[in-house]
Amino acid sequence: KRGASAGAEAAGKSTSIARAELRDAMLATPDAKHGEDLYAPCGACHGVDGRGVPDGSVPAIAGQHYAVIARQLVDFRHGARWDIQMEHASRMQHLASGQDIADVAIFVASLPRGFAAGKGDGQDLGVGAAAYFERCERCHGPLGQGNAERAIPRLAGQHYGYLYRQFFDAVENRRPGLNRVHLDLMAPLDRTQITGISDYLSRTQVELTRDRP
Repeated sequence: KRGASAGAEAAGKSTSIARAELRDAMLATPDAKHGEDLYAPCGACHGVDGRGVPDGSVPAIAGQHYAVIARQLVDFRHGARWDIQMEHASRMQHLASGQDIADVAIFVASLPRGFAAGKGDGQDLGVGAAAYFERCERCHGPLGQGNAERAIPRLAGQHYGYLYRQFFDAVENRRPGLNRVHLDLMAPLDRTQITGISDYLSRTQVELTRDRP
């Protein structure tokens, strides 16, 4: 009982720290120039231009909504999302505060996304588009533009392999920070639908989503 109580207390403390850190980041006045300096170590994996890797082993992050980048960094730092490389990177001393998170997030959000993503084979596009419009469009938008104000990720033009993997990370609880709605929508999908949704989003034109919230 003592162990369970101590674990619950530690989890509660971590959640409180995460909330405070995210609040500080969202209240900060971001400095893109400082963010560019802070981004330098991130470029080793994500690329200096934030394009990631076409096979999806590393996602494209250029042009992602500012609030989404900030939230994901906090989630990785505090166990609400699991990835050994990102957990390490997000805890590096150069991201020491909410201000630092804000700065690197605004720099990443400013990077252009005029490049082609890694795509699937196109065989399941029809099935995928239908499933996307049924289950995902209401929040992520018809082109996967997301919503900056609500911190809903822009999925448009993301690498196929990365998108595909996220479905399994979600249902296998490697993204415990996702709300229950996501899991309820994702869990019933079969592999063809997942393949098709990932392929559809990898082919949407990011340029058509840039000026939308």
